[in-house]
Amino acid sequence: MNWILLIIAGLFEVAFAACLGKAKFATGTTAIYWYTGFLVCLAISMYLLVKVTQQLPIGTAYAVWTGIGAVGTVLVGIFLFKEPATFWRLFFIITLITSIIGLKVVTH
Repeated sequence: MNWILLIIAGLFEVAFAACLGKAKFATGTTAIYWYTGFLVCLAISMYLLVKVTQQLPIGTAYAVWTGIGAVGTVLVGIFLFKEPATFWRLFFIITLITSIIGLKVVTH
């Protein structure tokens, strides 16, 4: 269950980064909604991270959380914000995913 919560926490990290990206292009009330979404997603992500670190090793949990956030945010950037998907960028994303899976496999 803790691993599922950690994945959800990582997805909320992606969501708060996406909210920041959208807020950058918004004005007025729309920007306030995106910043509110950022704060809500940030709070949920942090709460879940704190909860899972009570059972999982902090180093592993934090690395997986940031890895999910990093990979997810890059993918959101590529698909939502039309950032470039170069060979090296995709290569290192795959390397990161492999590392995250490796940490999960070797953690008891």
